[in-house]
Amino acid sequence: MKQNMGVADRLIRVVIAAIIAVLYFTGTISGTIGIILLILAAVFVLTSLVRFCPLYKPMGINTSKKKA
Repeated sequence: MKQNMGVADRLIRVVIAAIIAVLYFTGTISGTIGIILLILAAVFVLTSLVRFCPLYKPMGINTSKKKA
């Protein structure tokens, strides 16, 4: 897998995942929508760690810096 996520993209995803996790564990969001958002947060963290987003590939998006 070729990396296609830049630092800013990864940071935004981790921040969103943290916000979702806090909202879920404090009880602000719950039920089915809470579980769906928690799964989405886990996907955000996973894609940030591996620096690859499978949805970016077919769309040709690459937010990582190009090496000279």
